[in-house]
Amino acid sequence: MNKNFFNRILESAIQAGAKPFLEGPSGEEYSYNDLLEITAKFAENLRQLGVQPGDRVAAQIHKSPQGFFLYLATLRAGAIFVPLNTAYKAREIEYFLSDSKPAVFFCSEVSAKENQEAIEAHVKFGSALFDEAGHCALLSAEVACEPNAAAVERAGSDVAIIIYTSGTTGQPKGAMLTHDNLASNGQSLTEGWKFTSSDVLLHALPIFHAHGLFISTHCVLLSQSKVIFLEKFDAGVVLEKLPESTVMMGVPTFYTRLLADPDFNKDVTRSVRLFISGSAPLLEESSQQFLERTGHVILERYGMTESAIITSNPYDKERKIGSVGLPIEGVEVRVTAEDGSAAKIGEVGGIEIKGPAVMKGYWNKPEKTAEEFTGDGWFKTGDLGRLDDEGYLFIVGRGKDLVISGGYNVYPKEVELVIDTAPGVKESAVIGVSHPDFGEAVVAVVVLDAPSEQISDKVISLCKENLASYKVPKAVKVVDELPRNAMGKVVKAQLRTDNAKLFK
Repeated sequence: MNKNFFNRILESAIQAGAKPFLEGPSGEEYSYNDLLEITAKFAENLRQLGVQPGDRVAAQIHKSPQGFFLYLATLRAGAIFVPLNTAYKAREIEYFLSDSKPAVFFCSEVSAKENQEAIEAHVKFGSALFDEAGHCALLSAEVACEPNAAAVERAGSDVAIIIYTSGTTGQPKGAMLTHDNLASNGQSLTEGWKFTSSDVLLHALPIFHAHGLFISTHCVLLSQSKVIFLEKFDAGVVLEKLPESTVMMGVPTFYTRLLADPDFNKDVTRSVRLFISGSAPLLEESSQQFLERTGHVILERYGMTESAIITSNPYDKERKIGSVGLPIEGVEVRVTAEDGSAAKIGEVGGIEIKGPAVMKGYWNKPEKTAEEFTGDGWFKTGDLGRLDDEGYLFIVGRGKDLVISGGYNVYPKEVELVIDTAPGVKESAVIGVSHPDFGEAVVAVVVLDAPSEQISDKVISLCKENLASYKVPKAVKVVDELPRNAMGKVVKAQLRTDNAKLFK
């Protein structure tokens, strides 16, 4: 049986027919029939280029309807979609292309020029350009295609998407999500969040991230509802479109920025039935303010690239502020003590998960995959949490030093490796510090081997040249030495305490 996830989308779209599917940033509209026709044409163009089932299709493109249709067409063609953050610099892109070895790399003209050597070395058919309006000439070529034809046959265990997550050693890992992973998570969320064909999702998220690419959009596609597809988050535009919407998904930064706008009130949110927050912890203070201003309790959920959504506060039962809710349908969650035994109710421990949406593994990294799973098949998230007596999960910290800034994951080691090359820097430690807008801000604490003027500007400039903008430190602090424990390891908890009020 063909388990290509696009066949689920195909079935839904055929039933929806002429019903509106997507409203673009300029007001352009696409129906479900348009979705079928465009993705069929794009998939055929990929095939004629030489893309085979199982080939990787990498994309570093700005958000646009055509960019999203490219993702769907890649699934339809049986290939593997590899979304890449538009903020990534040449140093980062070179690694992603060398690791994934895509058949084609969709990007802007500027990116193609900056990454010419890497493209020639690692991309089979080279680059295909998206223009500033979000169109690609290669995909727009007229070809004969059948809009309602079935997707290329794939097994449920075949990889559909590879999404890279930063690595604690500085080397990113590609999480392999299968067609079964997508189907399981998409169906559970569509049902759990009560999506129907009358819903309208306000989409202001990027599409190089799991949250915007498929966690949100699959709910729309499987329920035959509509999405208002904004180019990016802009508080003014969001306020304008909220009265037309029934659901909004966002990261905490979205909600803090809305709360900062005096025009955000109950009247603006009158048609919305559900606000969802994820990708980073939502401050309880923000939740309380949101409730007071709108009457809505934001539904907080918990997920990660390696598994999509893991837990969610229930739609029609108690939503506990400060909790990320209960395991979604099909997912199991346990909290373990340091010795591997089950933690007691209320006791903090490592969060481990199991279920049909957990990734197949890390691309080209079998040893790392094996390390991240327990002997009995549970995936170790690296997060710390506790369960209450009703099974609600509370995230209390991270076992790793991950920083989540504006909803994006930043692993300190990757930033430290760049900072340590700066002239005058002896060593560095990168931490996350509470920030009113970003949730956490990246902060670099450095020790100098010799006095250096304007070291802060130099470090930040070097990071901007080599790293995506969200990884660049918001502040650089110079210290005489880094705090260490008896084993010589840097005590980042102490650095976080010392700098806790930096942005307050």
